[in-house]
Amino acid sequence: MVEFLFNTARFPFWLAWTVAAVVSAVLILNVIAGGALVFIWAERKIAGRIQDRLGPTRTGGRFGWLQSVADGIKLLAKEDLMPDGADGLLFRLAPYVSFCASFCAFICLPFAFDVVGQRLNVAVFFVVAVLGLEVFGVILAGYASASKWSLFGAMREAAQVVSYEVPLGMCVVVPVMLAGTMDMVTIAEKQAGWFWSWYLFHDPFTFVIFWVYVTCAVASVNRAPFDLAEAESELVAGFHTEYSGLRWSYFFMAEYGSMFLVSAMAAVLFLGGWNGPIPVATLAGLSEGTGDTAHYLVRLLGLANLLGKATLGVLVMMWIRWTLPRLRIDQVMSTCLKYCTPIAAAMFAGAMLWQVALPGGLVAGLSRPAGEIREGWLEGPGGKAAAAPAQATDEPAAVARVAP
Repeated sequence: MVEFLFNTARFPFWLAWTVAAVVSAVLILNVIAGGALVFIWAERKIAGRIQDRLGPTRTGGRFGWLQSVADGIKLLAKEDLMPDGADGLLFRLAPYVSFCASFCAFICLPFAFDVVGQRLNVAVFFVVAVLGLEVFGVILAGYASASKWSLFGAMREAAQVVSYEVPLGMCVVVPVMLAGTMDMVTIAEKQAGWFWSWYLFHDPFTFVIFWVYVTCAVASVNRAPFDLAEAESELVAGFHTEYSGLRWSYFFMAEYGSMFLVSAMAAVLFLGGWNGPIPVATLAGLSEGTGDTAHYLVRLLGLANLLGKATLGVLVMMWIRWTLPRLRIDQVMSTCLKYCTPIAAAMFAGAMLWQVALPGGLVAGLSRPAGEIREGWLEGPGGKAAAAPAQATDEPAAVARVAP
């Protein structure tokens, strides 16, 4: 977009970058907000079906598809309350801190090949680091609410998130080690081809560590059975007990946004990203080099693949919530320290040894053949992988590097 605005539309260089950044931010915001509306409705329906109920049926026809819209209007119309002893600045700031942490992590999440807000060569590290900042909003909410129930919930969340970041980090390091990069676009491209090219099936250690990642991801986004920060049975509503109206909704937008983010990240790291289980585009003879229309069709198909995988991950989290009972806080911490962390460490060591002993997999030539071919499309002259364009101070030179 930058090169089009600068070369064709003749925008000033700084304005071209600004417009591109605003468009990317608005698109990502719509993904989070629109996804939250759909997921709230889906969670109500899934909860109803699991509990042998119908769920929403009156608002928006027999399926209740306008229930989320009605909830949004209700939250906008509700009075914004704040306790007398609360810290006004921190109390108002906390929901936006939580939401911004979830929002910023989407910046370098690729939805298809090069369909990404900002491609980074350390994208995996950036997502994990920024996603962990959401806990600061929870701590601020609990501390500023002048309520012991809110404070207890915030402290539980802080202990839980910080603890589960350790095994979560070990899990995401394994695909990084297999791909040899932290660039999420390249990691997904190396899994192109049939489903056996996915890192989930690369070796038994990676298969096990995927499920450890699922467990840690559910805990890191504060979903049942790990939602001790808002355990209604003992903490009323936890860290957001004193919130109402629009500010209350920001916490849940952040939660559903984080659920989608960790699910999409699982898809990129372990499940081929935007590459489907069957390489439909390759079988149909579509590639970036077959024409302008194919160029967009390949990306649109990849976008649908990734959104489908991430949505399925969110639905699985909902299924888990309404199936498993809530754990005690000591059980939550034991699951992390006694089980997830040792298993993740052992599987990481096993995957490392497997990579050294069998770098091509059990069957030579079967592991990621199409992925290596697809990765070759990224290579420039001399066989070196083309790096993502970076902004520079020399405007004509910077545009010349990114122009086709």
